[in-house]
Amino acid sequence: MLRSHRELFEIPREVAYLNNGAFTPLPRAVREAGEAGVAAKSTPWRMDPEATRERAEAVRTAAARCIGATADDIAIVHSAAYGVATAAANLPVERGTRILLIEGEFPSQALEWARLAEERGAVLDLVPRPADGNWTRALRERIAQPGLPPVGVAALTPLVWTDGTLIDLEALAAPLRAQGAAIVVDATQAAGILPVDVARIGADFLVFPTYKWLLGPYTLAFLYAAPGRQGGTPLEQHAFNRVGGAALFDGRLGPPVPSARRFDMGQRYNPVSLPMALAGMALLEGWGREAIRERLRASTDALAEAAAGFGLLPTPRALRPPHILGLRVPAGVQAGTLVAALAENGVFIAERGDSLRVGAHVFNDAEDIDRFRTALGPALARSTG
Repeated sequence: MLRSHRELFEIPREVAYLNNGAFTPLPRAVREAGEAGVAAKSTPWRMDPEATRERAEAVRTAAARCIGATADDIAIVHSAAYGVATAAANLPVERGTRILLIEGEFPSQALEWARLAEERGAVLDLVPRPADGNWTRALRERIAQPGLPPVGVAALTPLVWTDGTLIDLEALAAPLRAQGAAIVVDATQAAGILPVDVARIGADFLVFPTYKWLLGPYTLAFLYAAPGRQGGTPLEQHAFNRVGGAALFDGRLGPPVPSARRFDMGQRYNPVSLPMALAGMALLEGWGREAIRERLRASTDALAEAAAGFGLLPTPRALRPPHILGLRVPAGVQAGTLVAALAENGVFIAERGDSLRVGAHVFNDAEDIDRFRTALGPALARSTG
């Protein structure tokens, strides 16, 4: 099994950081790449424009490998919300059709579709949380439910952001396609850890940032556009997404560049964030995705066992991914107080919706799990009222 790589991070021994679903700490190599980028920006006359362009393409290619795509399919963008907005601007949502989401979806995925439904006269169809936690079955039944209009857009995720419950997007692709639906995926909590294959999912658009599981910086994300969706209109016009755009403007608007590069954000050649993202993804590739999943699965199983011993209810193993654990608290337990009490003892998790969310990464080890177990009893006692 892949060993803990705690030595590559700057995490004190007394800290059990298990809030990786919010932010992952930067490895030293990623921080150093960012610092080198800041230094380069301090002396811009020394910067090599060709090397900068090549680095952007290397980052684009690495992002494509995360999801089974090609570099031509990837746009470099600011955030998941930017990617979702690009998708929404390029999909023909017809009046009366459904826009399908799960209830309680993350705002970066949900708000743009709520706006578009209102603007286009579409029906925002929120699928409620199933009692048995099986979101895949609940979504499949809702897609096929008689008497409802066809699904125009399915805005989905591979796992629920609050508790990590898995959604089998591959199982939903065929019934959605049968209704002519476009599929837009927010893979924020999946890319870099779970095997994501855009072809098998049937995604029209898919977006993921670097600051969570890719060990990268904030304000950098990637947008996948399927080959059939690469003829759309970008949100921005700049020198790099129009043919001839870098020349002095003479009144003519050149056509958008071919490939998903037309959707690139302005200032895509950021000398700080691109090297950081490349360094983070290189570490993940070096460890191997399957080896990472195996290690994180073992950590998550141990954390689930520890939590269940104190009466917390983990997401069933068959429905949870290797890296995120959702925990339901017993009646009478104040979740916010519990999270704060754990933090006072160096254990960091998150309260999300009606769940506690625990997320392990490659630096977490047996001592972190022991610290979690030891701190949980007193924290629960303080939070029960």
